Amino acid sequence: MINKVVAIVPAAGLGRRFGEGTNKPLEILGGRPLMLWALRALEAAGEISEIIPVVKANDMAYCAELAEEYNISKVRRIVPGGRERQDSVFHGLQSVDDPESIVVVHDGVRPLIEPEVIARGIAQLEDNDGVVIGVPVKDTVKEAAEGMVKQTLDRTLLWAAQTPQIFPYRVLLDAFEKAMQERFYATDDSALVERYGGKIKMVPGSYTNIKVTTPEDLLIAALFLEARNSGA
Repeated sequence: MINKVVAIVPAAGLGRRFGEGTNKPLEILGGRPLMLWALRALEAAGEISEIIPVVKANDMAYCAELAEEYNISKVRRIVPGGRERQDSVFHGLQSVDDPESIVVVHDGVRPLIEPEVIARGIAQLEDNDGVVIGVPVKDTVKEAAEGMVKQTLDRTLLWAAQTPQIFPYRVLLDAFEKAMQERFYATDDSALVERYGGKIKMVPGSYTNIKVTTPEDLLIAALFLEARNSGA
């Protein structure tokens, strides 16, 4: 029996680093709202049967309009976000109705994810507790404290984690519930599963699968999108 695959798309962040007064998930990329690109990729991934966007309460009606206008038929419910990304993903998890599901968590501000990468990650879940899409670090990375270098880390062991991140629903929900009880917050979902002993597999993604965090990132994403559309 093939498990149902549900995608949770957190897109309720404040975008503090993007600029005051902005609404990052709805910034325009290639003539369309930023988060729409992620929704379209998830819609095109045949393995996924449902998409749950998690957005600001004030954006829920507009998100529903976007899904209808662009025929994102896998969006059947939209969930209000929380204060932090982790709260938003937790809200999304609580709305999943099949406890045997596989959950794909993908940031709404990673617009250039490709359906093939999503499929590759889902296929690699197997007996693992999770899959993280990522890329090997290119730069030399140094650990520093108070402005002073403590050590140079072995770059060959380091990966930059991206999304999607993929888990059995029960595994991820259990990790979130424990973390919430402990008031422990992490910067990605895998870190919570790791904290409670989960076995996570790293699967190669793409350097174009960037997260739009600052205005400069939006410019870079536009260049990548243009190259993709031109077949470069």
